[in-house]
Amino acid sequence: MGQTARVSVFTWTAAVSLAAWLWLLLCQGFFWRTDVRLPPRREPAEWPDVCVVVPARDEAAVLPLSLPSLLAQDYPGRAEVFLVDDGSTDGTGELARELAARHGGLPLTVASPGEPPAGWTGKLWAVRHGIALARARDPEYLLLTDADIAHGPDSLRLLVAAARTGGFDMVSQMARLRVASVWERLVVPAFVYFFAQLYPFRRIGRKGSRTAAAAGGCVLLRTEAAERARVPDAIRHAVIDDVALARAVKGTGGHIWLGLAERVDSVRPYPRLHDLWRMVSRSAYAQLRHNPLLLLGTVAGLALVYLVPSAAVLAGAVAGSTPTVLVGGAAWLVMTATYLPMLRYYRQPPWLAPLLPFTAFLYLLMTVDSAVQHYRGRGAAWKGRTYTRPDTVADEG
Repeated sequence: MGQTARVSVFTWTAAVSLAAWLWLLLCQGFFWRTDVRLPPRREPAEWPDVCVVVPARDEAAVLPLSLPSLLAQDYPGRAEVFLVDDGSTDGTGELARELAARHGGLPLTVASPGEPPAGWTGKLWAVRHGIALARARDPEYLLLTDADIAHGPDSLRLLVAAARTGGFDMVSQMARLRVASVWERLVVPAFVYFFAQLYPFRRIGRKGSRTAAAAGGCVLLRTEAAERARVPDAIRHAVIDDVALARAVKGTGGHIWLGLAERVDSVRPYPRLHDLWRMVSRSAYAQLRHNPLLLLGTVAGLALVYLVPSAAVLAGAVAGSTPTVLVGGAAWLVMTATYLPMLRYYRQPPWLAPLLPFTAFLYLLMTVDSAVQHYRGRGAAWKGRTYTRPDTVADEG
């Protein structure tokens, strides 16, 4: 009798998980599709001026792979690059000057703002300094891009054409992250998949939608929209700066767009699980607004949606319960099917899709660890800085 009751509970729990997956499949903005790329565009009759702002802290290892691609942009209008050396100790600024002298291309200015004052995250203080330098050129657009991002030679041209054609105040592309090591293959595509599930790309670009997000590695921002939203001053506390930026722009009436990139790539390696763990855990609890109730709800939700289906299949097989196996298997199948498009986008084998429950379990542990680090007083840490404000919200790039 007791075993029958346990099997019945497993069956009903798996049924709830299946219902959740059917809702995600059909009602969450088709988040699982990967066809949201740069919108239709035509080249403007006159190309506007653009200033590129690159905050960089201890980026000497990746700069030779990224900065030359930025300097080599084939842009018909006037463009200039401002690299802001955010207190680097590895010679980032000098290396940037050497690369510019060696490769030529767009004009490069290297500057340093000094240590950020109280109330500012380091990256946003560097961005503020870069924007201030850029405003002296009176550009129509600002391209905010991270020091680890390599751009195709027509990247800036395509971004500007898309923004002009669609009337967007902000166009952002989710750079294709590096997928080379075993752990990168297992964790990185899921990172983008989970992000799209939280912030469905189709809803972001829709006028009237409240969903707002951006990918901090590649953001083309109309200067007028930045001034209207008081960026970056209005978001100076943000640890998750890209989402905060999108909310600020959209909240002041801006029209924004986010999609997957085709030739914008992150060259930053995350070869070990420890590296990926640190990337996620440094800001996961900030995403939950440092709220214990949201943490409990997130853990319960991850368990119900991602862990229950495979557990139900195993438990049903052990107990000989065909209904439990079928219901759990159906939920697992829907989960697997929604993950396949992201694996294809990252050019990964489809057999990784059924392993998503294991990857989700890793993310659950990373999120809990992020909360543990917060309550130990360590906050969100990145490159020697720790941010502990309770109201901080994503990614310090």
